[in-house]
Amino acid sequence: MLIRAAHIDELPLLQDIERAAGECFRAIGMPEIADDDPLPLEELLGYRRAGLAWVAAEETDTGTGAGTGAGWGIPVGYLIADRVDGNLHIEQVSVHPDRAHRRIGRSLLEHLAERAGAEGVPALTLTTFTDVPWNAPYYARCGFRILDDSGLGPGLRDIRDREAVHGLDRWPRVCMRRDL
Repeated sequence: MLIRAAHIDELPLLQDIERAAGECFRAIGMPEIADDDPLPLEELLGYRRAGLAWVAAEETDTGTGAGTGAGWGIPVGYLIADRVDGNLHIEQVSVHPDRAHRRIGRSLLEHLAERAGAEGVPALTLTTFTDVPWNAPYYARCGFRILDDSGLGPGLRDIRDREAVHGLDRWPRVCMRRDL
């Protein structure tokens, strides 16, 4: 896998990855999450323009026949982030379920952590479901800790308020932080 900036022509593919990854929620009784539309292309374009959209791309055969004959083309996962409360906030990380359990999500998280560290950003944050195995328990294994309300800055509070309006608080959710 190669982690690289998302290309503009890949943005519809990122939507496809999110739709496919969302189907896993249907199997655990959260069909509303599975049915939720991915971010619109214009929003994904904004993340790309801000330099805050990355993909995990698989090596592909370019058919050249000479040399390695390989390129890095097909995204199988992606991560987009925002700047929130002085940290990099993971807005979305999705991996196509056909590529699950290959450490792709973790590689995307580590890429963001390296970038944040190079910029002097103190932490990564995210919001997630507490009882979904590939959500809060997974992020805890990746070094994130749950924040109580006193640890939330105004940006994280705004995100949680928007999530509530969107109906995401129907299921237990938390804010998490990974200090760098």
